[in-house]
Amino acid sequence: MKEALQELYKYRELLYMITYRDIKVRYKQSVIGFLWAILMPTLIVLAGVVVRLGFAAVAGKHLETAEIVGVATKSVPWAFLVSSIRFSCNSLTGNNPLVTKIYFPKEVLPLAAVLGSLFDFLVAVGGLVVLLVVIRPGWSIEILWLPTLILALVLLASGVGLMVSAASLFFRDVKYIVDVVVTFAIFFTPVFYDVKMFGEKGKWLLLNPVAPILEGIAGCVTGQQCLDLSWFAYSFAFSTLALVGGYLFFKHLEPAFAESI
Repeated sequence: MKEALQELYKYRELLYMITYRDIKVRYKQSVIGFLWAILMPTLIVLAGVVVRLGFAAVAGKHLETAEIVGVATKSVPWAFLVSSIRFSCNSLTGNNPLVTKIYFPKEVLPLAAVLGSLFDFLVAVGGLVVLLVVIRPGWSIEILWLPTLILALVLLASGVGLMVSAASLFFRDVKYIVDVVVTFAIFFTPVFYDVKMFGEKGKWLLLNPVAPILEGIAGCVTGQQCLDLSWFAYSFAFSTLALVGGYLFFKHLEPAFAESI
């Protein structure tokens, strides 16, 4: 793993160049440009608010500001994870000449896809900060955990991205399977709802490694709940193992990449 990091560092400029190229191509023909990075999470937030309004109506309550903030702060990182996986899935199949004719660590391609999505995430965070300044949720010292929580999400996105990018090169059905999975995964992940809504049974939802990260992010921003360190440790360990496993899986299949294109 140490050698892999050293080689990746050696090709860091190529990683930056491909990331920049992907971002530029993505928005070149777009009318609203980078605003798409804000629009997509906004649509998820609006869908989440509609769902929470339904929950509130059934419970005979009003939708609180903290609930809207919670949905918003979970929707943005969720959009990052989904876009990272989707773009990574096509990163090798969409760069055939690079894969077959030029030597470089091929993991640069899916990692560039993740970095491109991270750029979109940071743009969306800028829009989210404006919302938070207007709403002014209760801040707490817990917000210092945000960089670590985001790091865990990036590790998970990178690990899954490495796996699906390599697999999609051999089995083109993987792309469609990924689309289906990430579409329905939101219903099993606390983006539109909170784990605490389900009482003790809600702990089963935390077995989804994304759940403690999103719950932690929302809790840090709203200041309404403390970060559960045990569940976060589980998510961080899972994300790290996903990255290592994804890298080993990727390197195992890499010698056959050229033959499969």
